[in-house]
Amino acid sequence: MTSLEDRIRNAAVEAIKDLYSQECPLNTIQVQKTRKDLSGDFTLVVFPLLRISRKNPVQTGEDLGGYILAKLQDIEKFEVVKGFLNFTAKETYWIQFLNNVLDQSPYGFVKPEKGTAPVLVEYSSPNTNKPLHLGHIRNNLLGYAVSKLLMATGKPVKMVNLVNDRGIHICKSMLAWQRWGDGITPEKSGMKGDRLVGDYYVRFEKEYQHEVTELQSQGLSKEEAAKKAPMLLDAQEMLRKWEAGDSEVTALWEMMNQWVYTGFDTTYKSLGIAFDKVYYESQTYKMGKQLVLDGLEAGVLYKKDDSSVWADLTDSGLDEKLLLRSDGTSVYMTQDLGTAHQRHEEFGFQNHVYVVGNEQNYHFKVLALILKKLGFDWAEQLHHLSYGMVELPDGKMKSREGKVVDADELIEEMVENARQVSKDLGKLDGFEEKEKEEINYRIAMAALKYFILKVDPVRTMLFNPKESIDFNGNTGPFIQYTYVRIKSVLRKAEDLNISIPQTVSLDVQVNEQEIQLIKLVYSFPELLQEAGRQYSPALLANYLYELVKAFNQFYQHSTIINEENSELRGFRLSLASFVARHIQDGMRIMGIEMPERM
Repeated sequence: MTSLEDRIRNAAVEAIKDLYSQECPLNTIQVQKTRKDLSGDFTLVVFPLLRISRKNPVQTGEDLGGYILAKLQDIEKFEVVKGFLNFTAKETYWIQFLNNVLDQSPYGFVKPEKGTAPVLVEYSSPNTNKPLHLGHIRNNLLGYAVSKLLMATGKPVKMVNLVNDRGIHICKSMLAWQRWGDGITPEKSGMKGDRLVGDYYVRFEKEYQHEVTELQSQGLSKEEAAKKAPMLLDAQEMLRKWEAGDSEVTALWEMMNQWVYTGFDTTYKSLGIAFDKVYYESQTYKMGKQLVLDGLEAGVLYKKDDSSVWADLTDSGLDEKLLLRSDGTSVYMTQDLGTAHQRHEEFGFQNHVYVVGNEQNYHFKVLALILKKLGFDWAEQLHHLSYGMVELPDGKMKSREGKVVDADELIEEMVENARQVSKDLGKLDGFEEKEKEEINYRIAMAALKYFILKVDPVRTMLFNPKESIDFNGNTGPFIQYTYVRIKSVLRKAEDLNISIPQTVSLDVQVNEQEIQLIKLVYSFPELLQEAGRQYSPALLANYLYELVKAFNQFYQHSTIINEENSELRGFRLSLASFVARHIQDGMRIMGIEMPERM
């Protein structure tokens, strides 16, 4: 079915030829959704056509409106408002549209083109010196949802993770465990491995700050003390030994990192997060070092007197960037160069999206510029999806001080909140315990995921667990509850042997709420594509909220099962069934599963 917008465009071209004896390219005809504050469904912008008509906007609009109204049977009327020609579609057009999409599942999704290079989406990217926290949760949920969103718009996608498993951060945890761990393991402590290692990172920072304070009391400046504190020097020496392949340091590194990986996997499973491939910095940094050395030899990078290697970016309005320290060890930028190069060699990606907080905006500008300097034109295909931090009611999280919202603890808290809310509202009375737990888990995850994903990624957000689990308002549980309401109606119809028609009569008498609901569905494919272009699950989340609000308005004004007119009842059941499936498909993009009842 050709869209009415396209038919209006084609009719406008014919009108201009017949009315004004002029040829008009189709791409110059602008047709868009009518603004919400005006009546009508589709708007043809008249202003660009005035040079052809040689009339004022109102006269031109009247000419074109009359011609197109006579040409297209699906248009009921038109109205000219200044330079805009607004068309209202007939009710039968919207009913026919519904008929055309009733069997489409998932509706609005585009199948990926075979043989095209993928879009790579990197997310999570944790350090192995601490467990995942609330900030990581936003990162993971955003990365996963963006990946699924791009897939829904027809893009082949590879979801990748880069584990920052080397560097001074993990050496700090290793050194603290050596000194104060007394052989403790996750099994002995009863703790997840990532939590255990994180505790020793915090311990290092406390002891290090104590040494800095002590050195300051001996007359050193704060900057000098920070550089000369024995613990930091020992950690730096451990990093040098690791890069030199010291067997003892490597064995300790492998053991503690494995503790962390096991802990991460548990959290990922709880969040419903997965990756197509996991990269490790320890395996990519050498490639980055080689790229830097090649750039040095080619003269696009330079070496300072202390043997450190730098990139001069002043010609791009930035400063100089360190790539190799004077002792030959690499920095974060070095491994990112190597990882990007390796991924392009593997996948030949059409785009590479880095889901990383806005604190790293500068880093990714530099990354692209250095790759460009090194001669890689695909550097222009890198995109930093910069998102705002998650803040708590009492301020930012500080992992060095242990002031974080642990991801596992937050998930447990969300599930407990769901249990309590369900109990208070009596929603799961009479359910078996196993089903209660499954439903409460789905409610908890919907609350967490939706609350985070409904916020535009660029914005800093305040996370409120109790507000997120409300069954009213713009929340995941509210959308789930609407879905369950529809499923309940459909089960009742089945119990009464009332069939749901595959097509509905064009003659059925529909009300305003039903038409508005169908119009909202009609807008979905365009919105989905826009959400993909903007890498914004928030557009999808808020669309789904508007959809369930529209359905609830329809539900409140219309009888369904008890409707005496069989054609009207069939129409409403078909509409309700489609909306339920559509909600489920949309929420699944965000990693949210729907309970069948609650």
